[in-house]
Amino acid sequence: MITIGGLTLKNRLCLAPMAGVTTITVREFFSSLGAALTHTEMISCAGLIRDNAKTYDMMKVSEHEAPLVIQLFANDDKVLVSGAECVLKFGNKFSAFGINMACPMPKITRNGSGSALLKDSVKASRMVSGLKSLGLPVWVKIRRLDDDNNNTLRFIEALLRAGADNVCIHGRTPSQRYEGIADRSVIAESSKRFKGYISASGDVKTIEDINEYLSYGSIMVMLARGAISNPFLFEEFNGTYRTNESKLESLLKFSQRTLEVSGEHKAVVLLKRFAGSMLRYTEGSAELRRRAMMSGSLEELRNVLREGVMN
Repeated sequence: MITIGGLTLKNRLCLAPMAGVTTITVREFFSSLGAALTHTEMISCAGLIRDNAKTYDMMKVSEHEAPLVIQLFANDDKVLVSGAECVLKFGNKFSAFGINMACPMPKITRNGSGSALLKDSVKASRMVSGLKSLGLPVWVKIRRLDDDNNNTLRFIEALLRAGADNVCIHGRTPSQRYEGIADRSVIAESSKRFKGYISASGDVKTIEDINEYLSYGSIMVMLARGAISNPFLFEEFNGTYRTNESKLESLLKFSQRTLEVSGEHKAVVLLKRFAGSMLRYTEGSAELRRRAMMSGSLEELRNVLREGVMN
């Protein structure tokens, strides 16, 4: 066991927050594969304050999950803290508060949330110190600010002075969104300067990617799209390897659990995200993947996966 960001965790690999993806059953699934930590989707503090039922529904937690960070977003410290207080009233089911300062999408940034906060280190610092006063560790997710690493380093220093327990850096700038290549130099510099406080994210697709980030001194590596393309990377990192048949069984159990919790549509959508990794190296993979993406029912999709893996 190791201490990271004020938490005791079993390894240095976790599941990053992803909108529309890190639902309760996805988090259970990755916890079972060895993720040391998972995150909720982005949860609106304004929605919590307004008692929005859909927002509160996103806070459901399972006993089968790894330690969980609730990732909040807001455009100022007062809204953020008020939302976090609602979380605590809901029941202290979370290991840490997370603040999203990384999302580059206009629907989040246009009101000053997400990566828009990277333009104002004073406001960002107030948000950290406000959350810190509520008693849970505070984890912040940011992006590289621009082409000058020094600006990112100064921003991180301000967050840490305000009390942040962990800062995860995604190597793309907000303007890149999800295109291009994640810069790793800013993570290497930050990990060296702020030892024990920096987690890494961005283009983590292989064991080699994970080990490279750790070699910089990053305290933890967060998998996002890389986890979707290869969910079993968690097991491989922890030294566990299984047959394709066993992997298929895990995915089918996941799909059944999602069906029970969220209904068939959600189960189909999520299982399709993982289908590509299972079918990538099978005979006739291109056609099987096309059929998987065209599947209209969960049973049809399951049958395509069985065909690809078992034949």
